Amino acid sequence: MKPANLRRLGAAATAAMAAGLLAAPSAAAETGLRVTATTASPQPRTVSTGAVTDACDPTTTPGWIGRTVDGPFLDATVAADSTSGLSARFAVWDATTGADTAVFSGIAPAVAGQARITVPGLTDGHGYTWQARALQGHKISPASADCHFRVDLTSATPTVTSTDFPPVGSGQKPTKYAGETATFVIAGTDPVPAGGGEASGIACYRYALNDHSAVYSGCAGPTVQPGPDGTATLALKVPQWGSNTLYVEAVDNAGNVSQAFAYNFYAPSNPNPPSTLGDVDADGVADILLPDTQGNLQYISVSASEAVPHSAVEARRAPNDQRNWGALQIAHRGWDPGAHAPSMDDVFIHQPGSGWMNLYRNFDYGAFQGGMTGANRPKECQDTTGATAPCPADYTSNWSKVDQMVALGPLSSNPSPSLVTMEGGNLWLYSGNFSFFFGSKARKLTTTGVWNGYDLIAPGADAAGNLALWARERATGALHAYAIPRRADGTFDFSALADPSSGVVATGFTVEAYPTLGSSGDGDGDGTPDLWAVTADRHLLTYQGFTTPKDLGVLR
Repeated sequence: MKPANLRRLGAAATAAMAAGLLAAPSAAAETGLRVTATTASPQPRTVSTGAVTDACDPTTTPGWIGRTVDGPFLDATVAADSTSGLSARFAVWDATTGADTAVFSGIAPAVAGQARITVPGLTDGHGYTWQARALQGHKISPASADCHFRVDLTSATPTVTSTDFPPVGSGQKPTKYAGETATFVIAGTDPVPAGGGEASGIACYRYALNDHSAVYSGCAGPTVQPGPDGTATLALKVPQWGSNTLYVEAVDNAGNVSQAFAYNFYAPSNPNPPSTLGDVDADGVADILLPDTQGNLQYISVSASEAVPHSAVEARRAPNDQRNWGALQIAHRGWDPGAHAPSMDDVFIHQPGSGWMNLYRNFDYGAFQGGMTGANRPKECQDTTGATAPCPADYTSNWSKVDQMVALGPLSSNPSPSLVTMEGGNLWLYSGNFSFFFGSKARKLTTTGVWNGYDLIAPGADAAGNLALWARERATGALHAYAIPRRADGTFDFSALADPSSGVVATGFTVEAYPTLGSSGDGDGDGTPDLWAVTADRHLLTYQGFTTPKDLGVLR
């Protein structure tokens, strides 16, 4: 239905009233009796554009009203010199048929100046024009401006196909493995109703892999938009090997949501998975993990050329019902070699001030759909030399005193991770066996208690296998580097950590200019770890070592 048709119908409606179809009583309309506002409920909209309008003028394209439980409703605000006996008369015309006779009229009392009426029996696919008049006794006001809406009561229907992961039972073999990004083609139809008129068209396809429990409104949540032919191409990483189900719902422009189409497929395990320290999603490249402005956790490759995440974990998957990754400390470099394959980082997660430390056992290519457990806090301690010693009196049985934490990197030939934490102004080292610190000992690396003014950064190993710790001095913006070389016996020398004021390698990294600093290892392949930074205006910068910054653009 074109807006012009509605304008012609508006004129027809006016003519109809002049002919007496909705004629006022014999008493003349009173100047003080009037309609001051009209609106339909739910308010007509077009989901794909976000436009919401009652189209109470001759040029605005009308929005759509979808299926409702009790409505739609028409509302009018009426006023008079006195509030006694106020009501409103509503009239509705079918713009699609162009008939002059109203398809609905009715009167509703006004309560505190508000009148509402339900409009039954509207025809799927048709457009409508409506208006209201205020009534009081034998008096009737002039009509309100004509308002317009269209009706779509039928959901679209989606289907899914994929040559990368064919449907179960098709007899076709998958061409990709779990952990890889696959292409799914989503098609849909939004048929024109049998009664004529038009359909609102598909606004988006909502999708969920395996977990169909989330509830979204409209085109919120993970969605993909169709092209003019109603087809959309979804590129989706499949994190779980074995049986999977992709659920797809079609949302039309009236807001109607289809039944979910369940696409069942099998993703085989990769027999030769990549193995890279710092890699969370098993694509062979170390990742920068940063929250976006909505609290989702975005993955950006350390070698990326722009600040666009190649995948993200929804905010709702943050542990302990946080629902915001931005409120959490996150560290990763290494994995439990005896617990899972393929080889990709497990992730340590801690909320500052809390006693828990969550460990994400990465079985699903960084999807955070399972494998969350508590990290064990060692009950025994070591001194700075690594010799067994009584734990200090202020050593706690939980993780509540951890102010900062970084994943230092493996301390042996296997990829088991290790953590350096800052607690009470000193640095502690946690490393151990496959059960993540259970039965291991916490090693106190410093005793001076003067590390509180520094932000810790763990760059990982260099090409020779030596480790390091970096730190930004918050008061000055100076960047420090502390070598942790590997000794001939395979152990590491932590003596450089005794004096945090030593080892200045760069200046100018103030907290005001660069609120966040980090490192995900060697991003440019020269054998030396590299710094990355987030500026105050959320630009992501990557460096060659500590120099030559490259602006990757604004983070989401």
